[in-house]
Amino acid sequence: MNNPIIRSTGILLARIGLGIVFLAHGLQKLNTYGFDGTKASFEGMDVPLAPVSAFAVTWLEILGGIALVAGLLTPIIGILFFLDMLGAYFFAHIDAGLWVADGGYELVLALGAGALLLAVVGAGRFSIDAVLGTKVGWLAADTTRTRETVSAG
Repeated sequence: MNNPIIRSTGILLARIGLGIVFLAHGLQKLNTYGFDGTKASFEGMDVPLAPVSAFAVTWLEILGGIALVAGLLTPIIGILFFLDMLGAYFFAHIDAGLWVADGGYELVLALGAGALLLAVVGAGRFSIDAVLGTKVGWLAADTTRTRETVSAG
């Protein structure tokens, strides 16, 4: 898409959707399962350093979900969520097939791919990253892509 407003609107909607799902999963770990339940689940899946991993994943999903919705540090959060979903794939879903109804990796794959895509394309114009990008270049929104630069590249 060459129109930067449409492109950034699409990125915004994707960020909000993914951010809400990650936030909900983190809050579920915190409020529904609690730390002990999440830790026990991680231990049952043989996740290394289960207490540390359970704590880190819970707070990554809560704080990272909020950051993704706001478009704050999107490349970093995207990579961390991709790694989170990679771990979920290998420790919890690899042997269950594709379908989420069977405990499979369908959701993990979609969330991980979406997070990786956001890490690569960035947060778009409608984000805190776009504002900070004036000071921190690697956070800058992709506002320089025009039909001419795409055709020339």
